[in-house]
Amino acid sequence: MHRYKIVIQYDGSFFKGWQLQKNQKTVQGEIENALMTIAKSKSRIIVKGSGRTDAGVHAIGQVAHFDLDNHLTEKQLLNALNFYTNENCKIMSLCKTHDRFDSRFDAKNRTYKYQIYFGKSILYRNQAWLKNDSIDINILNQLAGYIIGEHDFLSFSKYNPEMKNTRSHIYFSKWEIEKKMLTYRVCANRFMHHMIRYLVGTMVAVSEGMFSFKHFKTLLHEPQKNVQIHKAPSCGLQLLDVEYD
Repeated sequence: MHRYKIVIQYDGSFFKGWQLQKNQKTVQGEIENALMTIAKSKSRIIVKGSGRTDAGVHAIGQVAHFDLDNHLTEKQLLNALNFYTNENCKIMSLCKTHDRFDSRFDAKNRTYKYQIYFGKSILYRNQAWLKNDSIDINILNQLAGYIIGEHDFLSFSKYNPEMKNTRSHIYFSKWEIEKKMLTYRVCANRFMHHMIRYLVGTMVAVSEGMFSFKHFKTLLHEPQKNVQIHKAPSCGLQLLDVEYD
């Protein structure tokens, strides 16, 4: 039995998220079905990802691992996986790893980006949040700077009573603009459910005058559950990279 590490790229527009769901097309299900076909197995071959992306969220560098007993070379297995997976989900790399490697718990940090496009666009309609309003990038970067460091992001995440720890350490947080595309990059040791989408939605709301700087800081420094704040659409979010030792 060998443990394999894979890096996956997928267009989240065609999937109901990463996690396996009954009667739904998911990234995890797509890869597991391909492995079962390759191994000619009727039993589920579990693929564990570094994190669970929501429906509509894309990935350039999602990382996962699985165990498989086979005689194929790494290149042969990679080619077979890409043959049996949907064209909207591809394995970019595959290698054997040690049997204790865990794609989720061994990750040091994860980097995401969020895209906002000003105006209408067929090309970016599933890759960015389309907005007609101008947004002040200086305000966004002030807000992005506030969250650097370790904070409790309970206010900026979907409440889960089973999750006792909602703290995260933000290593990098910055907005950039090029022509009509506004891009937010954020890197942290962990992200809570919907955390980036709530942060982006609230930052944009502050820049548009719907919330104050003071309110944003209060949400950050006085965390509370089930806060009514803005959540950005999933289409603009991409998982870029997962880093390991």
